[in-house]
Order: sequence, then structure tokens, then C-alpha cells
Amino acid sequence: METIVVVVHVIVAIGIVGLVLLQQGKGADAGASFGAGASQTVFGASGSGNFLVRATTVGATIFFITSLSLAVFAKNQSTLGGAVNSPLANEALLQEVAAPIVSDVPQLDAAPALPSNEDDVPSLPGSDN
Repeated sequence: METIVVVVHVIVAIGIVGLVLLQQGKGADAGASFGAGASQTVFGASGSGNFLVRATTVGATIFFITSLSLAVFAKNQSTLGGAVNSPLANEALLQEVAAPIVSDVPQLDAAPALPSNEDDVPSLPGSDN
């Protein structure tokens, strides 16, 4: 079921991109009102605006529904016992975290002391401090 929703989701996403690219911008309406290209449209003199807008609306609605469905599938998969929430995985993770870290770097008990000078603040040139 989840695979079908993913396939529909991808197809609808590609379809929405195509529909948006086919639509004309708002500036193209001014030229069409003076008769430029109105006779060359496949959808008639009114143009393809209504069809493309409705198709985009339907596609966007389907896209939102499939998005919500995929979110529900992901939520159910994580709460019903995915690999991360299984007891064996949690036990193995705890053992891995509790294992001591072995390295070749010697561990120091404290940070090395920095050399201390009485004059930590530099003096201005020409002053006798």
C-alpha cells in the first residue's frame, strides 16, 4: 500500500510541475485580449486557463493527500516497532555505548598548568610599568 502511495505521489508531483510550466503568466493575458494567438489555441478562444487551473488544483489536492498518507505511514512504522525501537536493537545500542573507549592517547588527570606571569596585561610603549 505504501509503495502505491509513493508511486502516485511521485507521478502527481511530476504532473504538477508540468501543469505549472504549461500555464501562461498574468502578463500574457494582455496580448491575448487583443487577438494575439487566440485562434491558435487547442482549448478554444477562452484559452486553456480554466482547464489547467482545475487540473493543477486536482493535482495539488491529490499531492496533499498522498503527503499526509506518507506521514501517517512513517509515524505508524516508527511507533509499531521499526528496527530502532525493537528491544534487541536498544540492548545492542546500550552495550555499544557502555563499552570502554580504548585509545593510544594517554589520559591526563588534570589540564596542564599554564605558565603564570605577574604581568599578564601588556604595557604601553613609553610607560615604566
